[in-house]
Amino acid sequence: MAKATLETGSTIDGFLIGELIHTGGMATLWSVTRDDVAFPMLMKVPKLTEGEDPATIVSFEMEQMILPRLSGPHVPRYVAAADFAVQPYLVMERLPGASLLPLLKQLPLPPEEVAAIGARIADALDDLHRQHVVHLDIKPSNIMHRPTGEAVLIDFGLSRHDQLPDLMEEEFRLPYGTAPYMAPEQILGVRRDPRSDLFALGVLMYFFVTGERPFGDPPRLKGLKKRLWRDPEPPRKLRPDCPAWLQEAILRCLEVNPAWRHPTAAQLASDLRNPGQVTLTARAERMRRDSWTTVIRRRFNQDTVGPVRRDTVATQIAAAPIIAVAIDLTEGSAALAELLRTTVARVLETVPGARLACINVLKESRIKLESTFDEEGHNKHIQRLVELKHWAEPLGIDKDRLTYHVFESTDPAGAILDYVRANRVDHVIMGARANTTMRRLLGSVSGEVAANAPCTVTVARSRQQDLAAGGETTTA
Repeated sequence: MAKATLETGSTIDGFLIGELIHTGGMATLWSVTRDDVAFPMLMKVPKLTEGEDPATIVSFEMEQMILPRLSGPHVPRYVAAADFAVQPYLVMERLPGASLLPLLKQLPLPPEEVAAIGARIADALDDLHRQHVVHLDIKPSNIMHRPTGEAVLIDFGLSRHDQLPDLMEEEFRLPYGTAPYMAPEQILGVRRDPRSDLFALGVLMYFFVTGERPFGDPPRLKGLKKRLWRDPEPPRKLRPDCPAWLQEAILRCLEVNPAWRHPTAAQLASDLRNPGQVTLTARAERMRRDSWTTVIRRRFNQDTVGPVRRDTVATQIAAAPIIAVAIDLTEGSAALAELLRTTVARVLETVPGARLACINVLKESRIKLESTFDEEGHNKHIQRLVELKHWAEPLGIDKDRLTYHVFESTDPAGAILDYVRANRVDHVIMGARANTTMRRLLGSVSGEVAANAPCTVTVARSRQQDLAAGGETTTA
């Protein structure tokens, strides 16, 4: 069949071709409009000239398969696609503004700005992974932002979808990706691990905070493989004002073995938003690279990456949820606190990779300014943090899987819901007080959270507590 001619002013399948926006290595991007679509659109057209890399065609086919299956604020909206019979194209939402690429001229960035950017990208990755996709090409030019603040991931030509054939893996033996950002396992041909995207995000944050790429930009496979055994300079050596907690988060992302990285993007986002809760290890204090004896030993260890995971992306995400337990520390709540501890212990037995966030709301008065100290002169906020730690001690959880949060609010349910939404919590566990007449009339914190939380909510109430109040026993 004759190929369609794309030029400004021409029409294809009802799309009016506008200006040529960008010519890349594998595709061109055109502005397009159509009468029945109100938002700005972009048409992506693969390059099919003589001598083009066959991966151009395969990656375009992958993006045509994956993008229609994605939804939400972290990806561009899919509009239409056409196959190779006449003119292949992919039409999607055109996002305003630029990618993160122009930021490279401003590097290094303030550490707090890097952490905020990283957290938004981690949110987008968490959303993508929950839709069964590993991106495998996270880099500044593939990240944009909506006017409302959400990071948007673009270009899914190298991505892998759990429920679709992986054409890149089936047809090519060499790894495809962007050299500075490729994870060690990706270089070895493993394309199914969502933690590969966390490695790439770690490279991006390292670059943004230091102004230097941790592994350079090697042009050959031999140079790419060097990152399997040679660690980068610690960020704090290059940028002394980089906080220890941020170095901890970045270097954890850059671990060679995926099992040593954050289990999920959601857990990474939580660390980047809660620096005071990041567990500091030897990574945080590192000021020089590993010794040559360590490097040589690692160089000849054939299993630095660890075993390849064969489970799906969704299974890996489900194995490492964020669980929040809302604990009432007021007088007379000891029995309920013990019930919550038992409930949490049972849940954690089923998901040993979970992170537990212990939260408490210090309720403020709506009509008067309350003192931050109690009658004995203790800071209420600090006292609550201490009590949360005492509550959690019997659970025996590793400290890097445990965080504590005290919020001050006139609306306890609202404070809990804000935390749940901001930190992409998977499961909330909380207790319900006695089912009194007043509580039935005015509603309860647990009831409001259960009704409005975007995740699973378990509400526990003890039988003795309910019988004493003349109510029924419920666990939801």
